Amino acid sequence: MEQVSEPTPPRLAAVDAIWGAPPASHPGPEQRVAELTEGLYALLTEAVDNPRQWQRLLDASATLWRYSGGNAALLMMQMAQRGPVSPTLVAGYREWERHGRYVLKGEHALYVIAPRTVRIASADDHGKTPDAQESELAEPGDGVNRSRIVGWRGQAVFDVSQTEGVPLLVPVPGGQEGVAPGSQDREKLWESLTAVARQAKYNVVLSDAQMGLADGFTDHSRRLISVGSWLEPDDRVATLAHELAHASLHVPGDAIGALYGSSSEHRGLAEIEAESVAYVVLRAHGIDRGARSAAYLAGWADAVIAAEADSILRCTRERKPMSRLVIAKSVLGRVTSVAKTILEATNPPGFGGRLGVAGPGTIRDLPNQAPSLRDGWARPQTSVNMPTPPFIGLRSL
Repeated sequence: MEQVSEPTPPRLAAVDAIWGAPPASHPGPEQRVAELTEGLYALLTEAVDNPRQWQRLLDASATLWRYSGGNAALLMMQMAQRGPVSPTLVAGYREWERHGRYVLKGEHALYVIAPRTVRIASADDHGKTPDAQESELAEPGDGVNRSRIVGWRGQAVFDVSQTEGVPLLVPVPGGQEGVAPGSQDREKLWESLTAVARQAKYNVVLSDAQMGLADGFTDHSRRLISVGSWLEPDDRVATLAHELAHASLHVPGDAIGALYGSSSEHRGLAEIEAESVAYVVLRAHGIDRGARSAAYLAGWADAVIAAEADSILRCTRERKPMSRLVIAKSVLGRVTSVAKTILEATNPPGFGGRLGVAGPGTIRDLPNQAPSLRDGWARPQTSVNMPTPPFIGLRSL
């Protein structure tokens, strides 16, 4: 009699009785955000240990200024892990396709942290199912389709170096690659910065008056920004950008800065913040202030550590001490938020790292957004009505 063998049972993956199913090949949304946040914290910790890293973070923010400071840092970190190429222009897979470029085979996505939003229900939504309402997503605060942030997710993007296809011609400051902006460009930048100050209700004057050894000063009570008349054009523009940061960040009653010693009464970290804003703004306009800003930026780590010590000494039952990591991420968020506000008004050439949003002089049919000056300053604070973001300063991609 012929023996019939039993069918071989299917092989099953081993499952640990304690931990459950085997890990997925790709991290889930929460794990992705946790990994990105952990990477950012490692970058900021390194920046405190090595002040040169702070300048690298500012360089990334100047190139990718349309992204939050945290996302610019994450893009810089992920590209550095893959080679010497720095990120310059990033977009999602479909966005590249819409502009005639395609992601190269074998390229792996970069990730940024983006908000998950749901539309706020209105009278027009009566009768719609909850699923239908949640599917209608909108930009937070667009004034038409109101929405709220309900969480955070990792969004896949690709740098232009990971794509091929239709050439993209990106305008450069001065109109010629490798050439610094000329006197006309500097004059336009001065006028744009002055307009930003006026919109914030500050008057700008060129004056022979000097406060100590400073090239300029900000008088909050008189709503006045004074810039030294003896300065060269580059130095005038840099001083005005520096003082604009003071006018935005270090007003009396600066609640966030006062927590770690960056209010108007604690000049150390306040000066680092102001010079960092000026550095990002000028670099985005093609003006390299590396050597001139070095004296300020080199004191970054000492200022953060001093603010941490001050926070410990001043702690009370209501006021908890703040670690240098918390202070560092707060400074990054404040600096890049104010720099972005200024750059949206001064509108430098180029894309600011974001495809489809470009400054003057772009070719093809890429949209050119006109600068929008705001009445007063946008405060880089987190609303109590939305989930706390993984890092301060995250507002949009």
